[in-house]
Amino acid sequence: MDLSTRFLRLDKLLFDTRQYWQIVAFEHLAIPWPELESTLLQLSDQAVHELDNNEQAHRDFFKSTIPELEQLHTLCMLPKIEGHRDALPFWLSNGIKGRKLEQLQDFVAAINETKSAVLEWCAGKGHLGRMLAYHGAPEVNSIELQQDLCRQGEESAKRQNLNLHFHCADVLKDDIHHHFVENRHGIALHACGELHRVFIRQAVDNGMKKLSLSPCCYHLFTPQQYEAMSVEASASALNLSHHDMKLALQETVTAPGRVAAVRKKEVSWRLGFDALRRELDGSDNYVSVPSVNKAIFSGTFDEFCYWAAEQKQIILPANIDFERYERIGRQRKQVTDRVELVRHLFRRAIEIWLVLDRALYLQASGYDVELSTFCEKSLTPRNILIQAER
Repeated sequence: MDLSTRFLRLDKLLFDTRQYWQIVAFEHLAIPWPELESTLLQLSDQAVHELDNNEQAHRDFFKSTIPELEQLHTLCMLPKIEGHRDALPFWLSNGIKGRKLEQLQDFVAAINETKSAVLEWCAGKGHLGRMLAYHGAPEVNSIELQQDLCRQGEESAKRQNLNLHFHCADVLKDDIHHHFVENRHGIALHACGELHRVFIRQAVDNGMKKLSLSPCCYHLFTPQQYEAMSVEASASALNLSHHDMKLALQETVTAPGRVAAVRKKEVSWRLGFDALRRELDGSDNYVSVPSVNKAIFSGTFDEFCYWAAEQKQIILPANIDFERYERIGRQRKQVTDRVELVRHLFRRAIEIWLVLDRALYLQASGYDVELSTFCEKSLTPRNILIQAER
């Protein structure tokens, strides 16, 4: 199936099922789909967790109610490149954490060649660039925002006798077009949002022959409403917000138990405070509270409520039954978790839609484009690889 046909079919299915995913779970005090209410409320919390972490069982559980899921699954399937993960010398792999190291190795194994000069985009300390230099890239130019990371990357490259050159730049503000030399291979692993969109546009505008990128965090540094890159996406009836784009990122590698427990408490406390605020001001809408250091969740619920009230400029009355609102928060979290369980059925489809928009833009700009996955989801769910060559 060509990219345009795949996109148009996916686009229609997402539009037809938008009542299941284009909603804000926190805003709902009850299950918003009558046909799913009894089914969802009968699920135990453990069953919700298990379904959310088993793609096949998750889809099977809902496919009789949402028949479009099977077609969406087919449209989201991508071939996996079975590259060979080469062993690396200790001096090169030292300092790269295990899961990150395996991601880098799989990415290098998946890209279609490693012998060209490289432009490494949003390079961090240049771990990927140094790996490519070790595998034969004659020169690597690495662009990174943070001066300290550039310094550390330069020192590592010199110490390891690898031909890397760091350039400290804010790619969203600075003039960086001169780095997009035609015969360089543009590489971007997990550049976020507008960062990888700028990378793609600059490569097209400056005639770069080859790109390999894995997008990430599609909403970051972008307008609140999605701005399409391709003709096909520009014509779509979908109107994606940041909240919709974040759905693509909600499939994560399982967090440690402690982190998951804190997150569970955070959500229920935020919902408990929201219940309190609604009663005080008579509002029916969810109002978000700013992010905060997770240490606050090792305290008490009433301390969190006083902090949250201060953020929203609310004066709390005396004699509040905090236990009641904490209990309401836990109950509302059960509803939120079940709403999110349904939304999560569409997270990969949203991501593929976004990736196809980028691929179609490249294709219309004269590139042959291949989409694949470069590693297992257990390493990173952001495992989609776009390879483009003029």
